[in-house]
Amino acid sequence: MTIDLTDTTTGAIDAALNEARRRLGGMTLGMVLTLIIVTDEAAQYDAIRAANQAAREHPMRILAVIARKPKADSRLDAEIRVGEASPGETIVLRMYGMLGQHADSVVAPLLVPDVPVVTWWPDNAPDIPVKNPLGALAQRRVTDAAAADDPQEMLAALAASYQPGDTDFAWTRSTPWRSLLAATFDQPHPSISSGEIAAEEDNPTADLIAAWLAERLSVPVSRTVSAGPGITGAQFSTQEGMIEITRFDGRTATLHWPGRAERMVALHRREIAELLAEELRRLDPDEVYAETLSHVQEFAAPAAAPADPGTSAAANGAATAVIPSEIRVRTTGLDDE
Repeated sequence: MTIDLTDTTTGAIDAALNEARRRLGGMTLGMVLTLIIVTDEAAQYDAIRAANQAAREHPMRILAVIARKPKADSRLDAEIRVGEASPGETIVLRMYGMLGQHADSVVAPLLVPDVPVVTWWPDNAPDIPVKNPLGALAQRRVTDAAAADDPQEMLAALAASYQPGDTDFAWTRSTPWRSLLAATFDQPHPSISSGEIAAEEDNPTADLIAAWLAERLSVPVSRTVSAGPGITGAQFSTQEGMIEITRFDGRTATLHWPGRAERMVALHRREIAELLAEELRRLDPDEVYAETLSHVQEFAAPAAAPADPGTSAAANGAATAVIPSEIRVRTTGLDDE
């Protein structure tokens, strides 16, 4: 069921929601959270579709906030969707004029009572999410550095302003890689002297993984640029030879271990809906992300340069490597959250 309201109020939106539930047979709320999506007309379709897919695992009320025509007269239009693409409720709020600068006053009365609030910026995230009016309403604030014009600069801003509850899809994308790396080194292995992560230029996930590895292994880790897609490899120097994980197709990784048969591991690049669903599974502060973010600036990849024929297989065409930076920490083992 879809209900369109023009030049409306939050009270009228709430009444329309109650009427929609009555028409659908008295459906109760049953929501586990409220998701606020701060977006624009160009990105709203993909963002709402991803949220609806995630709502199959986490029934929720989705509030998509779109600010339009800042010089127009203040007006609120709403599009209410109930019982369609997901088990939750979707409300698209289009705010005109000065009203767009006070979106929190419109959104607050529409939050589901007594459940957590998550604010998500699919792109154009603020440098300080917790100080954004819509971010201040939430227990969890989700950004995506990969969508920024300068991902490294965005990560630096997020590191400087980090508050418990902040997270970024660049970190979420690292989960399969961190799980594989943790499993690789959760078995007897020779001493590691250094590591290397190869990925596309301006890939914030690779920067985070390099920082995370340096913290956990307490060895120098370098970040190199490859042709992609995404992260193409990780390699580690040991007394027995190179331990390498390569993924050149974005789907399957190969583990190379000296003296052992190669192993194939599924490691596909995930869609936004999968990333969002993962983030909604845990709403407590992510301490490992906070520790990693504080060191990530030391692992930003350099600009791409002509490939060196002697570059390692893990780099898959990697060019200039960062001078290894060493970070000493209290813990020396891998610890995947």
